Amino acid sequence: MRAPRAPRAGARLTALLLAGAAVLAGCAAGGGGTGATDGAGAAAAPRVKPSALGAGTPTAHGTLLVTDFGGSTVTFVDPASGPVGAVEVGTAPYGLALGADGRAWVATAEGVAVVDTATRTGLGRIPYRTPSGPVTTGEYRGGGMGIALAPDGRRLYVGVNVPGGPGVLEVIDTATRTVTATVPVGRRPFDVDVAADGGEVYATGHDSYDVTAVRADTLAARRLMVAPYGERGLGSWLKPHYAVVRPSDGRLLLPFEGERLAVLDPGTGRVSALPMTADVHQHGAALAPDGTLLVVGAPEGGDGASLTVRSPGGTERTIPLDGPHEDVALTPDGRTAYVTGGFTRDGYWDGITVVDLPAGTTRRLPAGARPLGVVVL
Repeated sequence: MRAPRAPRAGARLTALLLAGAAVLAGCAAGGGGTGATDGAGAAAAPRVKPSALGAGTPTAHGTLLVTDFGGSTVTFVDPASGPVGAVEVGTAPYGLALGADGRAWVATAEGVAVVDTATRTGLGRIPYRTPSGPVTTGEYRGGGMGIALAPDGRRLYVGVNVPGGPGVLEVIDTATRTVTATVPVGRRPFDVDVAADGGEVYATGHDSYDVTAVRADTLAARRLMVAPYGERGLGSWLKPHYAVVRPSDGRLLLPFEGERLAVLDPGTGRVSALPMTADVHQHGAALAPDGTLLVVGAPEGGDGASLTVRSPGGTERTIPLDGPHEDVALTPDGRTAYVTGGFTRDGYWDGITVVDLPAGTTRRLPAGARPLGVVVL
């Protein structure tokens, strides 16, 4: 399904600002779709009870792991058939990071959960040091959001949302599983990324139009503005969401509205903007091994939803998606993309779109309860 293209940002901004007056923050007011169907007539994913799966079930290479933002589990998904197991982790799991040892670290509303993906067993949860209010669900819930591991796996970084105030980057020692430090960052840290050499950590502040660069050794922090449309206030949609670090030069790539790709030099704080072509609100992003950038176009209601495939040279093609999506992960060979349907806004659905990138074809796959974050095991 491909609806007519939305108006460009100038016209869209007028309407959005009027709607934004009624919301507190972010991509307008948070809400939840029913998730009863996937929007195309397909049945919702079956709810797999962790207690019925049996601990110790071996996990096949290439299995997907998704966070069930609409529940309290992570779900293991066979990319051919759908859910094959689940593990309890905590309320409203958001982002996840996968270590070389096969352990997954999951940012939930209650703390960071640890999962042994080889045996599909939970290994406990690390409480946050930062108070973030009552444990709740939904787009604006407090607790962990973006999460990333240091290249050597010794430190874990998680962005904690504190409703109504600045966020916090919590640093976790993965050996002792304890929080060792906290650093103030921007509001609602949607994403956390780490430089290739591990020297800096980047927390993307959705509601503060910034990236906070934190030195890994001293924890000294610098606020770097990323607002190619200017700062429009809490009611605007024209904010940073997800970022990727470009290995070739260490710059951060942040897509905006399918119109501009903000390129942030973390050393100088300078931002340049390159044109994009999808012309749609954008969320998740990922880099293929060859430097191809994938960006999820995620409009509320799903009209014009897409996956942008951008070559290192800047050439783009757009693959239409059916309904809203949130995040994307790639197979190691860069040929298949998995795009989660657990959109942080209304219209989410309980599944994943599997995209054959060379062919540009798609198919739908059931997957957990409002699947949001995703990694390939």
